[in-house]
Amino acid sequence: LMNAAVAQGVEPAQITQYCDSVSLCFSKGLGAPAGAVLAGCRGFVAEAWRARKLLGGGMRQAGVLAAAARVGLEHAEETLRRDHDNARRFVEGTWGPWHAGIQELNSPLCSVSLAAVETNIVMMNIVGGWLSPPELCGHLRAVSEEEVAETGQAVSVLVFPWSAHTVRAVWHRDVSARDTELAKNKLEFVTRKWQE
Repeated sequence: LMNAAVAQGVEPAQITQYCDSVSLCFSKGLGAPAGAVLAGCRGFVAEAWRARKLLGGGMRQAGVLAAAARVGLEHAEETLRRDHDNARRFVEGTWGPWHAGIQELNSPLCSVSLAAVETNIVMMNIVGGWLSPPELCGHLRAVSEEEVAETGQAVSVLVFPWSAHTVRAVWHRDVSARDTELAKNKLEFVTRKWQE
């Protein structure tokens, strides 16, 4: 919800006005360690509270988590905008004139539609049948001696095999612009090794 609101430049209420209920997680992009809020009609929320108690959900000293959630909400726009910018930078590259994004790698291994990068999520299409999404994820996660020798860096990139031909990458507050550049370089390294 918050990523969509920031990407569209609207208040979250403008999106949720058509919903009967809304759940918002304070972790993930907002950066709180835990917590969520549920909104809906009085009866729906009352039933959710009852179900939560039946399942053993509950927490004491929740104020500490509420404070972290509040900070996350207060800084949501700048934090999420940075995540969106980093995701876009990964694809199109904007570290300077000598740094291309993965779109300009012209890789036979994967491609990305820049138009589809609207928030902090990048869906990489795996093409050519060189590697399956789980195999590519494994190579991006692993660090080899050859990589360290060639690049001088040990970079492990965690992405998710989303479907039979797609890998999903998600940016969050703990992934910096430098991390984004390193991830792009790692993908370039893996692609080059497979082409060789």
